[in-house]
Amino acid sequence: MKTVIFDLDGTLADTSGDLIAAANTCFRDMGEGDILNAKLDAGTALRGGRAMLRLGMARLGRPEDLATVDLYYPILLEAYGTAIDVHTQIYPRAMDAVEQLKVNGYGVGICTNKPEGLAETLLQRLGVRDAFAALVGADTLSVRKPDPEPLFETARRAGGDPMKSVLIGDSDTDRNTAKAAGVPCVLVTFGPAGGDMAALSPEALLQDYADLPQIVDRLLA
Repeated sequence: MKTVIFDLDGTLADTSGDLIAAANTCFRDMGEGDILNAKLDAGTALRGGRAMLRLGMARLGRPEDLATVDLYYPILLEAYGTAIDVHTQIYPRAMDAVEQLKVNGYGVGICTNKPEGLAETLLQRLGVRDAFAALVGADTLSVRKPDPEPLFETARRAGGDPMKSVLIGDSDTDRNTAKAAGVPCVLVTFGPAGGDMAALSPEALLQDYADLPQIVDRLLA
């Protein structure tokens, strides 16, 4: 079976608002207030909790204070887990595209660098977990993206041939994962990561999820 594997944060859903809120919980605990901005720092949010904490510490003039980053990382995860779907929204027509791909005979799964437990909770809260045959998170295996093995494992768990898959993502991490795996990559142009997705030379760019089934048909023909 051919499979379509999705990244989660910034690809299927904009999770940046809840991630930033969790990071600011940490900075308030330090007595510093809300250091990060939900709009301006959305791209950093999608690179994970440690990236947000490092950015905040740099703004506080403590860029080398990695001990504080390590101390607050589990606190951030706990705060995020308790308010994981307050601001998060699935992108328009994303789930319509997922269902159409399934009708067209593709297996679908999620390969994310979010911890598996948090990804599972978020998808359940959003009511879409059952739409995906497989979920592989940052801690499911001993390696994470851009290593290709999480992508391969997601495809296998979705019942597919890993070499007959396409990865839908929003970052250089996803592009590099697909390149290492030797499979096509589609990058969304509307995610908070911003930047010039075309400069990463994906096999296709996605401006609207309504176009995804046709793009996948072409790439996996």
